[in-house]
Amino acid sequence: MYNTYIARQAIFDAKNNTIGYELLFRDSPENSFPAIDKNIATAKLIIQNHIHGDIKAICMGKRAFINFTEHCLINKYPLMFDKDSIVIEIVGHKTASDRLIKIVKFYHNKGYRIALNDYDLAEKWDVLFPYISVLKIDVEQQNPKQVFKALSRMRPFNIKLAAEKVETRFQRQSLAEVGFNYFQGYFYHIPEIIEGQTLAPMKAQMLNLISETFKEPFSFNAVSTIIGHDVNLSVGLLKMVNNVAVGTRVEITSLKQAAAYLGEDSLKQFVSILALSKLTSDSTDEIAKQSLIAGKLMSSIAVHQQFKEVRDFAFITGLLSSMEVLLSMPMADIMATMPLADPIKDALVGQQGQLGELLKLATSFIEGANDADDLIVKLALDKEALSQEFVKASKWCANLDI
Repeated sequence: MYNTYIARQAIFDAKNNTIGYELLFRDSPENSFPAIDKNIATAKLIIQNHIHGDIKAICMGKRAFINFTEHCLINKYPLMFDKDSIVIEIVGHKTASDRLIKIVKFYHNKGYRIALNDYDLAEKWDVLFPYISVLKIDVEQQNPKQVFKALSRMRPFNIKLAAEKVETRFQRQSLAEVGFNYFQGYFYHIPEIIEGQTLAPMKAQMLNLISETFKEPFSFNAVSTIIGHDVNLSVGLLKMVNNVAVGTRVEITSLKQAAAYLGEDSLKQFVSILALSKLTSDSTDEIAKQSLIAGKLMSSIAVHQQFKEVRDFAFITGLLSSMEVLLSMPMADIMATMPLADPIKDALVGQQGQLGELLKLATSFIEGANDADDLIVKLALDKEALSQEFVKASKWCANLDI
């Protein structure tokens, strides 16, 4: 019996908008398709994460890019999905056979979007162009500059060109100039550190607010005072009180009263999300969402007894895990400005300690990184339960206004 889970990788357009997620089937520590029949793998993905799970939640309302072999296509597995929720990725073909053309045409006529994986720029694939929406190119295997030869042939069909395995923002920019429309890889995780950069006053204030929110003992007065320095935060707090107080009559006379009415747990969540949204730009929106999911997933995992000592630190650690990317500053410099507990700092700066392992597990699990399975075993966790918590965290994040 195979123990499986699904990872995901974001796909961006030229403006850094997330247009979808490729769902990655995993059953081993290797970040690759498992060494089992690919038809079985796709079937497991569908059954475990569509029927028993929620692919729409994992993809947060964006399209799911799913690999389908010819066998899966013949057996009409894609028809289990709404045509507007997925992109069918064609994999495992060396040539455009008559049978493949017939299959692709069938799904195109049904209204499905189709992507051809591992496109090698050869003219043999041109016969599929009338039915293809996306051509995916592994930029480690193909010379991106050679794409010019295919662009003129693609142009009449409004096909989008997607670059896979993009590792740096400079590479992404260069590929956009060549003619690529979509980008997939780890480029958006890599921080662009700007030496000597100082935080803008507003960003420093937001970090101060997050720090104050997770201080012990918690102070409603201190948190409400900082919120009172920002009109949008103040309005947001009052709106949240109004939402919570539906059906009851509450007269708020101060921000401190509003904060106290929400209670410590709800206020911490509210403040964290709102402060994070203030640190986010269009180019870092995906990173912010992943941080929220990581925080929620970490807090869910931390209910287990072995994490008792770091339980209270789990959510804030996940939330702050991408600050280096969001602020373009070294994590150690950011932590120096925030009076956080040492376990949080150690986890964020060097992934040290039990909290560091928890952070590494959450981020590895979400992305399908190589060490996720090893960490699951080491921490004595159940992979299926972890998958369910990932879906819940994704749903929670999708419902946030950020």
